This record gives sequence, structure tokens and C-alpha cells, in this order.
Amino acid sequence: MQPSRILRALGNNPKPDITGFDMRKFLAATGTPRYDPWERNEAWRYTGRFSRFNRFRNSLPGFGIATVAFAGYCLYEHFFLKDDHHHGHGHEKHHDEGNH
Repeated sequence: MQPSRILRALGNNPKPDITGFDMRKFLAATGTPRYDPWERNEAWRYTGRFSRFNRFRNSLPGFGIATVAFAGYCLYEHFFLKDDHHHGHGHEKHHDEGNH
């Protein structure tokens, strides 16, 4: 085994970076920015017609009208379009003859 691997295994240290740059220290120092220079340019995405509510409401355009129209048609069919062909006295006769 190479001596460098033995030393790293004994010390429990991660592999040293040859540049001396430590990403953990860098991320700890940055934190969250106090000022976002792009905040004003990104504000339009979350206001007005692009708000979360409006995006949800406009995701299925015409769904409300289609639901009302379908319910109206179902009511019309149920109450006004009576289909007497399949119901009644002549229904048993068709099964006896073998013709459908």
C-alpha cells in the first residue's frame, strides 16, 4: 500500500486539496445573501396573473363550463329522453326467439 493512503487512513482526514481551497469553510462563510440583485427582475413570476392561485385556477381552462354542460346533458337525458325500446313487455319475447 502507498504511504499516503496509510497516513490518510490513520488520520481520518479527507483527501487534502492541492489548491488549499476548503469548500466547507467557503459555504459556511457565505450564508444567505442580504440583498438579491435579481429580486426585482424575478418579482413578476409570483405576482398578478402568475401567482400560485391564478396558475392553479388557469391550469384547466374550460373545466368548470364542461362540468356544468355535462351535468345538464345528463339531467336532460334522464328526464326527457326515454328509451322504451329496451324496457317493457316485448323484451322477454326477443330472448325466446334467439334474436337480439
